[in-house]
Amino acid sequence: MTIRVVLADDQALLRSAFRVLVDSEADMEVVGEASDGAAAVAVTRERAADVVLMDIRMPGTDGIAATRAISADPALGAVKVVILTTFEQDEYVLQSLRAGASGFLGKGAEPGELLAAIRIAAQGEALLSPVATKGLITKFLAQGGGSGGGVGEGRQVAGMDLLTGREREVLALVAAGLSNDEIAGRLSVSPLTVKTHVNRTMSKLTARDRAQLVVAAYESGLVQPGS
Repeated sequence: MTIRVVLADDQALLRSAFRVLVDSEADMEVVGEASDGAAAVAVTRERAADVVLMDIRMPGTDGIAATRAISADPALGAVKVVILTTFEQDEYVLQSLRAGASGFLGKGAEPGELLAAIRIAAQGEALLSPVATKGLITKFLAQGGGSGGGVGEGRQVAGMDLLTGREREVLALVAAGLSNDEIAGRLSVSPLTVKTHVNRTMSKLTARDRAQLVVAAYESGLVQPGS
């Protein structure tokens, strides 16, 4: 299947560069562009996108609000949003994940990293750039995520009490950045069994993807920053 990509950034030159890169791949194509968040939501809906590369800072509706709108639309439930940041330590990273983004990537990433991020997001199998993402999430959770504190201190996360012991164990390993295959090896079970546990955990925590599972694991205190 061809991965349908929407580019949302207020810099036309950057969108053009991304378009050339994405369209050069046989398994993906750019189906739309937007220079602000509101247009990004509209184009995503109109063009039946699979993945949206979303800049955070755009005029009018910003990338976080646009991501939240996409996540809240049942018709766009399968759409994955990859947040693009100018700085690796962007203060809005955690907010974007909470809004429903599948992960994030620095605009200075290598072409191969960007293409891999699109494929990973489309598959929904792993958190984008596990090491960098885990590091940034840990940093912001340790600082309270810019949301008033309490993050990572064991606050109540809806649905956490519904998880079985095995599901909690799998959730902790997901938060550590492990893939399904790696978790299967660690627990001596099949990848299909791990996938079943992950899907059930996502359902109980009403999480769209693995990125939100990571946030839930840290926010509930199941995993501690720096552990």
